[in-house]
Amino acid sequence: MFPPMYSGVELDRGIDPFGKAVSMAELGCDSGTITYANDPHLMNAALVLAPEVPLADAMAMLPVCGVGFQNALGALAPPELSVHLGWGGDILVNGAKCGALRVRAQTLDPDTVPDWLVVSISVSLSRPDPHLDPPSLTSTTLQDEGCGEMSGHDLIESWSKHTLVWINRWSDEGCRSLHAEWRSLAWQVREEVTVHWQDETLSGVFVGIDERFGMLLRTAEGTRLLPLPGLLETFRAQR
Repeated sequence: MFPPMYSGVELDRGIDPFGKAVSMAELGCDSGTITYANDPHLMNAALVLAPEVPLADAMAMLPVCGVGFQNALGALAPPELSVHLGWGGDILVNGAKCGALRVRAQTLDPDTVPDWLVVSISVSLSRPDPHLDPPSLTSTTLQDEGCGEMSGHDLIESWSKHTLVWINRWSDEGCRSLHAEWRSLAWQVREEVTVHWQDETLSGVFVGIDERFGMLLRTAEGTRLLPLPGLLETFRAQR
């Protein structure tokens, strides 16, 4: 069950929801289309959007979808579960990476209104073979963290509803509420980080974000702004 104006397309196992959503967006599918995989070990879905603002502003959909996931998991999981969001799209549960968000758009020009923008989310539900892939300090699954009964379909449904709430809040109120919510979940703020942005690998202290969620990174040469649309280059290169 998806919210009004959203529609789901379930894919056979082996078909990538992100790539399928991008292909459908290029062909002109409706905004609000959600492609999702039938995989018992992975929550894997992608949301097609048709922004009405320039790409620099539309990239707020990346943190919107991250906050939507945190709210969705909070509604379904035990209350002691801790969820954080990395600036580049990582999703961390109890301090270990559990998933990631990715984004592509019809244009790379931050001043152009894109015809479409696709945000995908993948979250590990369980390990297909715990013997070959044992738990570690740096990666986890929801089953490892005590959410073994949670299904991918339930999580995708909840994510779509909470994400729509935040899209509407962002549209009605601007970025203030989203900023406050995302900052409360941000991972490694005021810590030393290594960032892969466009064709660079940068290290420095993650000072915070600007009004468009660009990263403020303090390096030995000074504080540098990394605009969020720069992440599109990285993901486009992986296609």
